[in-house]
Amino acid sequence: MGLSLALNSARTSLSANAAQIAVTARNTAGANDPYYARRIANVVTAGGGSAVSVIRAADTALFGRKLLGTSETAGSGAVLDGLQTLSQTIGDTDSTTSPAARLGALNAALQAAANKPDSLDLARNAVEGARDLADSLSAAAAAVHTVRQQADAGMATAVARISELLVSYETANQTVTRGTALGDDVTDALDDRDRILTQLSEEIGISTVVRAGNDVAIYTDSGVPLFERGARKVSFAPTAGFSAGSTGGAVMVDGVPVTGAASPMPLRSGRIAGLSTLRDEVAVRYETQLDAMAGGLVAAFAEPDTSGAGAAARAGLFTDGTATIPAAGVLAQAGLASRLRINAAVDPRAGGSLATLRDGGMNGPGYRANASGDAAYAGRLRTLASALGTDRPFDPATGLRANASLLSFATESAGWLEGQRKTAASLADYESTLLARTSEALSNAVGVNADDETAQALQLERSYTASAKLLTLVNDLLKTLMDAVR
Repeated sequence: MGLSLALNSARTSLSANAAQIAVTARNTAGANDPYYARRIANVVTAGGGSAVSVIRAADTALFGRKLLGTSETAGSGAVLDGLQTLSQTIGDTDSTTSPAARLGALNAALQAAANKPDSLDLARNAVEGARDLADSLSAAAAAVHTVRQQADAGMATAVARISELLVSYETANQTVTRGTALGDDVTDALDDRDRILTQLSEEIGISTVVRAGNDVAIYTDSGVPLFERGARKVSFAPTAGFSAGSTGGAVMVDGVPVTGAASPMPLRSGRIAGLSTLRDEVAVRYETQLDAMAGGLVAAFAEPDTSGAGAAARAGLFTDGTATIPAAGVLAQAGLASRLRINAAVDPRAGGSLATLRDGGMNGPGYRANASGDAAYAGRLRTLASALGTDRPFDPATGLRANASLLSFATESAGWLEGQRKTAASLADYESTLLARTSEALSNAVGVNADDETAQALQLERSYTASAKLLTLVNDLLKTLMDAVR
């Protein structure tokens, strides 16, 4: 080997080793960054020299599965958070503050009052039990409205974040496509683009399509374009307040609704999909159950006409502020739970008479069952107590049995809510575990192993040292040669 050839080989080796050591240093520095993908230095020898090209480790299939797992985990987590809020606020069948428990307490109080109808203290206990039941249903309805409002606000926040991420994505994608065309190192921009895609998938389910020039288009998981050469507009109009029967606004992507019953291409995953399900389906279904319970109470405790005039029955112990008894349909009862209260005619706090619980007549003499005022009269109290255990029709829209007693309906409603929470918790755990496994697999495939990088760096340093020694040796030989020529 000639000295010039040896010199060139040593210099080429030094340059290649230095470039590879730099790549190893980048990998080591990015080892703790969850969005950093390992850089791979490829040495290409040609024309007596060498060049180092840097590529980025990637696994498209695993990354796509990670995006899907992120969306599904965020969606199920949003539903679970809302259900936990409802469950904690309302309680379950074992809670003394749940509607089911309040119904049981009222039933016991009525039976005790029927056993001693001349006791005002027992009558007062029954009226207070009715007040507690009405308050629990009203509080439950308020909790539903709060959860719906929070979900709506969460959707607004998610839409704002999506818009910001799409702007950032456009910048990163342009850097990638421009750098790819010029042959520049775009690995940092690719990391940035994947980071944005991961964050975007938390808010909305997405799919990606790689196109010419390393360009990547983004679509919702239902097929609506989010980014094609440019970011599409994502909009949402928050609702100021929710009440029974109210409908929240839909999230729009480029003018197409992607949430709500009217959406032709509804989202299937992501935080927005979960919040939409919570706001428009789960919470609404539970409120229909509360309203049905309230309607059943008004009907069960209604006062029939006793005058013989054939007048319609009117609201008795429970009322929404009117004497009307609502029909069994959901639309007729919408918002009844939030308006439910005890009749002022029997409420001693409002100047009412406790005796009307035993005798009737909250709606006047024509509705009095105990016309003689007999202190031992217990017929109406026993009728009211039995009414709680008597089957009555419920609207199928509640999702529970169409015929059930108030006591069993309230228990089934609490069980339904708890069942929804447990199902959501199981799904959230499953999705979270699957995402963790996918993230781990992706990290193993494209992430940085600090030990491997350290070993690689040591090996490259030894090669660099050997090349440096060869360069020194060639330099000494050339110096000796020059001295000999002189």
